[in-house]
Amino acid sequence: MTAFIRLENVSKAFGPLTVVKDLNLEIEKGEFVSMLGPSGSGKTTLLMMLGGFERPTSGAVWVNGKRIDALPPYRRNMGVVFQNYALFPHMTVGENVAFPLKMRKVARAKIAEQVSRALDMVQLGSFAARKPSQLSGGQQQRVALARSLVFQPEIVLMDEPLGALDKKLREQMQLDIRELHRRLGLTIVFVTHDQTEALTMSDRIAVFNHGKIEHIGTPAEIYDRPRTRFVAEFIGETNMLAGQVESVAGDTAQVRLASGQQVRVAASAGLRPKADICFSIRPERLRVGSGDGAQNELDTTVTDIVYHGDHLQLLLRAGDQQLLAKADRSGKIPEAGAPLAVSFSASDCWIVA
Repeated sequence: MTAFIRLENVSKAFGPLTVVKDLNLEIEKGEFVSMLGPSGSGKTTLLMMLGGFERPTSGAVWVNGKRIDALPPYRRNMGVVFQNYALFPHMTVGENVAFPLKMRKVARAKIAEQVSRALDMVQLGSFAARKPSQLSGGQQQRVALARSLVFQPEIVLMDEPLGALDKKLREQMQLDIRELHRRLGLTIVFVTHDQTEALTMSDRIAVFNHGKIEHIGTPAEIYDRPRTRFVAEFIGETNMLAGQVESVAGDTAQVRLASGQQVRVAASAGLRPKADICFSIRPERLRVGSGDGAQNELDTTVTDIVYHGDHLQLLLRAGDQQLLAKADRSGKIPEAGAPLAVSFSASDCWIVA
């Protein structure tokens, strides 16, 4: 079955600089896919090619079985939401939302009906007569969202749409957009550099680095089973430990760390003894103290303690390697300089390339 959106061997160069490199991506109808990565990784350029604002240097873009990379934006039936809202300041909210319909020469009576419906979707039904300057940042972003939905597009593209909002409002808008996605069955392609935002909102996340997708998967797959060191370190906090494989038995490998301590980790396919590896373990997977039945226990020294309200972040050292752990405030709080054992399971350790 052919994917609803398909980018096939797509590259984009600006002079000698290639910002998207021979990239392939498939998105199903109704999916919410976030393109996540640092600035300059190619995610926004790929979105612009999908929307028709940039043309690929090579490769093809397909939607619903039709090749569209030569079509102008207005013929692609895609809604677009930008970070800076791009509202017309001299127009009212209703006029801003009506603008795409007027460009499509929709009948006036139909325009009023569709504008009213779109504003109701974003809970701004009573704001049609106001100017953008009379709205808060979150309300302006809702207007931009309503404008992208008013002509009932097949696909909505969002380029860092929440970047200008404060933390509380940003978190509320994340939930609002996710609810609209579910209620309307939209296909959404969302660009962000915020890991938490991508994890909160997405069905799948494509992690970009230097013009390529390093890993695409569900939020749980990206977070718990990252394929590369870049993905592990870019998504949330993690501990990276290096060691040499001593033995492999089934789905578990015995590894000797640089500190001389031995641990068991989840073995990847083809892993062999004497291989030098690097594996990721999330701070919340390190349990303070000796764990009952835990496969691994490391002796560490507490170097610092950081208060985070609902938990404590412990900075630990095991030999030459520094670790982060999260501790419950209700337990016994260790002191800086004190020895501390941490325990964890082999399945919590994931080997990365």
